[in-house]
Amino acid sequence: MDLGLIAAQVRQAAEGLLAVAGMKPGQMLVVGCSTSEVVGHRIGSASNLDVAETILREVVEVTRRGGIHLAIQCCEHLNRALVVETPALEKYNLEEVTVVPVPGAGGALAATAMEVLDRAVVVERVSAHAGMDIGDTLIGMHLRPVVVPVRLDIKAIGAAHLTLARTRPKLVGGARAVYVRSGSQKSEVGSER
Repeated sequence: MDLGLIAAQVRQAAEGLLAVAGMKPGQMLVVGCSTSEVVGHRIGSASNLDVAETILREVVEVTRRGGIHLAIQCCEHLNRALVVETPALEKYNLEEVTVVPVPGAGGALAATAMEVLDRAVVVERVSAHAGMDIGDTLIGMHLRPVVVPVRLDIKAIGAAHLTLARTRPKLVGGARAVYVRSGSQKSEVGSER
């Protein structure tokens, strides 16, 4: 297990996702991670705090640089609740719940987030603008509709499959609806950036 390589992969994926998603300060990124998968084991079978610390350090650095709020998803044993910092709780009017994630119930990344993030709290749900799923932890329930896959050159973190996603506003209307402002170059129709 090469922690330096894992750190570089996470940094590349996080920076690439934030750029492709066009994330703005104050928006939210949800991250789900199986450290077991990263080290080549079945999800939930070999939690690794060193890997969790490495991944979290890189994601925190990238998101703080961009002014992005971070939500770290817990495992299924905590119903995929999330660790966030108090400013995100307040900005998004989230409801705090009482639980302490640990590696065996919450996951190594969420347990580490409780120790590392400033004024960390746990909430049941968020509606994030983009997501990073390391090891197929199923973050979709915490993304805003409409979810659009993001394809980067990086496909894995360690041995774990990597899925990245951004969201876009819903297209509403009917036959007469217009989705591009006059003089604007931006269009979401058919765009997968």
